[in-house]
Amino acid sequence: MEYYDKDVARERMDRFGAEGRPFLFLIDYAMRACVVEPLEEVDPARLLYAIGGRTNVFALGDGAPELVWEPRFCTREEYDRGFEVVMGHLRAGNSYLVNLTCETPVTCNLTLREVFDGTEARYKLWFDDRFVCFSPERFVRIGAEGRISTFPMKGTIDAALPEAERRVLEDAKEAAEHATIVDLLRNDLSRVATGVRVERYRYVDRVATHAGELLQVSSEISGKLRTNWRDRVGSILFELLPAGSVTGAPKLRTLEIIAEAETYDRGYYTGVCGLFDGRELESGVMIRFLERAPGAERGEYLFKSGGGITFRSDRTAEYAEMKQKVYVPLRGNDTDR
Repeated sequence: MEYYDKDVARERMDRFGAEGRPFLFLIDYAMRACVVEPLEEVDPARLLYAIGGRTNVFALGDGAPELVWEPRFCTREEYDRGFEVVMGHLRAGNSYLVNLTCETPVTCNLTLREVFDGTEARYKLWFDDRFVCFSPERFVRIGAEGRISTFPMKGTIDAALPEAERRVLEDAKEAAEHATIVDLLRNDLSRVATGVRVERYRYVDRVATHAGELLQVSSEISGKLRTNWRDRVGSILFELLPAGSVTGAPKLRTLEIIAEAETYDRGYYTGVCGLFDGRELESGVMIRFLERAPGAERGEYLFKSGGGITFRSDRTAEYAEMKQKVYVPLRGNDTDR
């Protein structure tokens, strides 16, 4: 497999789409190391996927031992440094919403392949023994008839809390954050599609994790592409990137704020992955992400997570949400399908 910048990746996707040739793609956050491979050429020794009901995994590994999961979260002081950078820009009116993320060192007794085999999610990847992703968040889906839909996910709460669903839906900060992202993605879709509208607004999904259930709030936005959309499938996708739900609004200025506030390279985390089957396209945002740093000791990983910050944000609550998202959705427990 080769890596391509966004221009070459876009051209390959457009060409394969025009040919009706199925392909798999991974696009990193910075769009500098994209993978675009015809489906029949994907090497399962380097890349395993389970996307949109399609997979190249036909036998799961042997049963893994009981999970040992020991995260070492950044301190409040470390988190607050990035949070204050973001809040300064929000107060200055440079952004309305910034997705601030962190990396958390984790000791885990499983290999990345065992984590892939043992988890359940809408979008799963194991890549070159570098990372595993088990994401619940759909990016865009394009149906055979050319209807394009996106599904921003904003708002998370522990399902065990009393009246959790009511609390997350009535939370003013979460409601404002969600509204901002829906507006951003509605505008993004309008750049490539006509008749864009919000189909469903702030519905709740349940996500089972090794530490209990979470509730997550999503919306559905859709529009209509031209009949020749397959000829431009890569151009359409890159017009929408990076994903608004993991950046913020306005997008370009917010990307600059993220670069200032975060102290690490996101890499493939918060990029997108997907599959074109010759007729339709399915893609997900690469959140819920466990990575092995080069040269790391066996069982030592980095988990990347974060959340959206608005001027209403409480730093204690945002720090807790970042930690709450450091989980693995164990097979048999995940209801978010």
